[in-house]
Amino acid sequence: MTTGNLTTTEESVLETIEDEEIDFLRLQFTDILGVVKNVSVPARQAEKAFREGIYFDGSSIEGFVRIQESDMRLIPDPETFAVLPWRTNEQGAAARMICDVVDTSTGEPFAGDPRTVLKSALDRASELGYTVNAAPEPEFFLFEEDEDGRATTKTNDAGGYFDVAPKDLASDVRRDIIYGLENMGFEIEASHHEVAEGQHEINFEYDDALATADNVATFRTVVRAIAAQHDLHATFMPKPIPRINGSGMHTHLSLFTEDGENAFHDGDDEFDLSETAHSFLAGILEHAPAITAVSNPTVNSYKRLVPGYEAPVYVAWSDRNRSALIRKPAARVPAASRIEARFPDPSCNPYLAFAALIHAGLDGIERGLEAPDPVRENIYEFDEQKREEYGIDTLPSNLGEAVDALEDDAVIKGALGEHVSEKFVEAKRQEFEDYLVDVSQWELDRYLETF
Repeated sequence: MTTGNLTTTEESVLETIEDEEIDFLRLQFTDILGVVKNVSVPARQAEKAFREGIYFDGSSIEGFVRIQESDMRLIPDPETFAVLPWRTNEQGAAARMICDVVDTSTGEPFAGDPRTVLKSALDRASELGYTVNAAPEPEFFLFEEDEDGRATTKTNDAGGYFDVAPKDLASDVRRDIIYGLENMGFEIEASHHEVAEGQHEINFEYDDALATADNVATFRTVVRAIAAQHDLHATFMPKPIPRINGSGMHTHLSLFTEDGENAFHDGDDEFDLSETAHSFLAGILEHAPAITAVSNPTVNSYKRLVPGYEAPVYVAWSDRNRSALIRKPAARVPAASRIEARFPDPSCNPYLAFAALIHAGLDGIERGLEAPDPVRENIYEFDEQKREEYGIDTLPSNLGEAVDALEDDAVIKGALGEHVSEKFVEAKRQEFEDYLVDVSQWELDRYLETF
């Protein structure tokens, strides 16, 4: 917390607020489920926010605190200041800063703040001599709205993978989203129509894991806000339409040493991966069932994780095919050597998902785990006997199984911390129980008139 003079970065933010005639600041954070929350304050409160923080009621936020211990404080990170591109000066220009949450009773970072959870994972990596870079690929659908402005599941185009107009009718929407993201400091690498009708992907450059998690939260906000300007609803729901491809968030990870060298690269290895990378990869494979509860955290997530729709369900890795849980992408230069975890989806809380992946990988390094041989065949074509022959397990088939795996995994529970793991499990158990007692339209269509 800043108690004395403002830092140079904070002073720079105050100058920008004045120069850009910013009227309001949105102080942003996320609950444990990954839902973005914000407190809006007049821009004139910025200096106070830096010096003292802004108080709010934490008992109203999913997974934070009980009513009798509700006072929390937001401390804005000036490095995350960005002007919101969809607000015009006529509406009153606004900017946002992402905040850390402080427990007012102790003055310490709040253990239930997902950003704090990720910072703890990065501290653990730092103790081992590493920094962590991440690059996600969040996919999303664009749907038309009905006459009341509510989301439908009717796509606004019939495009497919890499299609162009006239099949891809959303290229203008993606263009506006990209402009908005660039105005907020993103470095966009590429965008394209995905496999399913109405499905899209916009890739942005890798960064350190904390900045990347911030960017994922920002990305989802920007995509939905700008899509709404086009009278479309953007959703990061993993499987909004049955029997077509769902949306994933493939996540590329790499470790760098203190001298800036890629700890994952070894040119003498058959796969250009170092021993460190192999152990990190092995750690993720070992803890994958528990990680899925965090990286694939909804009942709907497991409608995506089924064979036949390009989503990985088999606990294996490969340097070639995309049917494995983890892939080693081709790298043009040593600095680009990395692994790609293909199972996370964009409904996850990015702070918690990255923390789980990092702790799992670091556990593999600390224990010197050895990765199994890569599987270069299409695992989707394996029968059960062949999968057993290769020693390939499958991910949990539903959220209940994933939460069971999380509760049995001390490393991933430790990655979340006692507070978050307890609240997260509680919320997800309730979600799964609600699902089990519900009756779906599929059941009504199939059974109502038959029996």
